[in-house]
Amino acid sequence: MNNPLINPGIGTVVWMLVSFGILAFILIKFGWPVILKSLQKREEAIAESLNEAAKAREEMKGLVAHNEELLRQAKMERDEMLRNARAASEQIVDEARTKAQAEAARIVESAKESINYEKLKAMHELKNQIANLSIEIAEKLIRAELSDKPNADALIAKELELMELK
Repeated sequence: MNNPLINPGIGTVVWMLVSFGILAFILIKFGWPVILKSLQKREEAIAESLNEAAKAREEMKGLVAHNEELLRQAKMERDEMLRNARAASEQIVDEARTKAQAEAARIVESAKESINYEKLKAMHELKNQIANLSIEIAEKLIRAELSDKPNADALIAKELELMELK
């Protein structure tokens, strides 16, 4: 079993140690600072990201509070608008009711005036008819009186009887 991998020779071990030492020296001299810089940059980037995330979280809390305030103000404005709209509608209804009552009163007054006018007109016509009848009676009486006294009395009684019937 002379397998060089299982039983390495002393020379191979020495060269492996020298090669490893040179590789370690090169890595320590040139690679290690780069690796450390990379790790430090990564650490700083992570810390910065965490800080930004914290700031963003705080801003979000502020925005949420601001949004809640805006929502509360919008609700207050909406409620105020609704109150104003209700008040305006009540005012319009009251004005319409007042106008309707005034119009109804005016119509009633106009109807009363019209009734009074028609009543006066009817009374005037009645007076005219009574006056015409009185004139006719007087005319007939005068004619009858002038012609015959007994006939005049009969004529007056007859005319009075006719007036009572009407």
